[in-house]
Amino acid sequence: MMNVSVRHSRFVPQVLALLATMALPAVATAQSADPPADPPAATQASDPPAAQPETNGFWASTELGGLIDAYYDYYSTKPDGDATYRLFDTRHNQFSLNMAELWLSKAPTADSRAGFRIRATAGTAATLINAYEPGGQDFLKNLQESYFSYLAPVGKGLTIDVGKFVTPLGAEVIEAKDNWNYSRSLLFSLAIPFYHAGVRVSYAPTDKVSVMGLVTNGWNNVAENNSGKTFGGQVSVKPTGSLSIVQNYMTGPEQADTNDDWRQVSDTTIAFTASPALTLMANYDYGHDTFAGVGGHWQGLAGYAKFQANKTIAVIPRFEWYDDDAGFTTGTPQTLKEATVTLEAKALDNLLWRIEYRGDFSDQDVFKDNNGGFKDSQHSIGFGMLYSFSFKGK
Repeated sequence: MMNVSVRHSRFVPQVLALLATMALPAVATAQSADPPADPPAATQASDPPAAQPETNGFWASTELGGLIDAYYDYYSTKPDGDATYRLFDTRHNQFSLNMAELWLSKAPTADSRAGFRIRATAGTAATLINAYEPGGQDFLKNLQESYFSYLAPVGKGLTIDVGKFVTPLGAEVIEAKDNWNYSRSLLFSLAIPFYHAGVRVSYAPTDKVSVMGLVTNGWNNVAENNSGKTFGGQVSVKPTGSLSIVQNYMTGPEQADTNDDWRQVSDTTIAFTASPALTLMANYDYGHDTFAGVGGHWQGLAGYAKFQANKTIAVIPRFEWYDDDAGFTTGTPQTLKEATVTLEAKALDNLLWRIEYRGDFSDQDVFKDNNGGFKDSQHSIGFGMLYSFSFKGK
């Protein structure tokens, strides 16, 4: 039985500390004495108030942001190591730091055509994200993204990014604060890559359509593992204010030391805002690869609904079906299903609490328990805390 999983691994998480200090320029505030009550007419004229100074220079166009993501999970299988087919929230019955991040970014504009993005990540997530890096598991593992941008004066503006960047595939992203649920879907964990290194070109011919193309070293590799390249494209369409459709396709040789076996994946995400209180989303992935002359495919469908009760409380169910006929991504030929219900409480604009039940099910006994046996299901209850901040001058 082969196991060439493209996303999942069972590494003992390493809790890292990300410490950074940055000097921010002080913003001076003009102050003046309060005027006397009912001043005489002859003395009412005064100098105009001093203008509030604006942040300028580097911080005028640069964003500084940060994130702390911690969680506690309790699993029915009580695994001694990482929970099977779970990503980031993998540890049983312990308080864990999933990730701590800092990022700096500047978007290129017509007035300042050069830009960049740097995102540093530490914690369990950094180890799992970098698990398949050909350059070594520690090679740039704390540098989730690092690329520079240029807005070329072509049409409405052609954006060119060069460096390491996260994948455009999928309905979910690495940072849980930008997802609807706390735990990551099976599609995110198993069907698609985390990151790429190469060149990405984006263009928006209209306000309803945008396109993107990329050429990279491959899936989850800054260092090359063969002499081939991976090619991808994206079309994003927003026909109305309530509907968006994003279609991705990526193909290239991904097996080490050979350019003969090409991996292909199609990724589709559709989101629809039915009302201010209800948003729906669906994600479908289909992939195919060949290893040692044996071909196989994987495919999966995830459905989401977000019920926003008020500004503070939201309830988000998610249901998934995932078929791995040759065991390419899970190590075992099987069909998986997953059901999640998340209760989100927004204590502040930058502070989220999430309480989550999740059940994972398979038609094979694949979920390892603490007795060394295997079961066809695992259940968990989790608690996630997400604090983030962002600063940008004006």
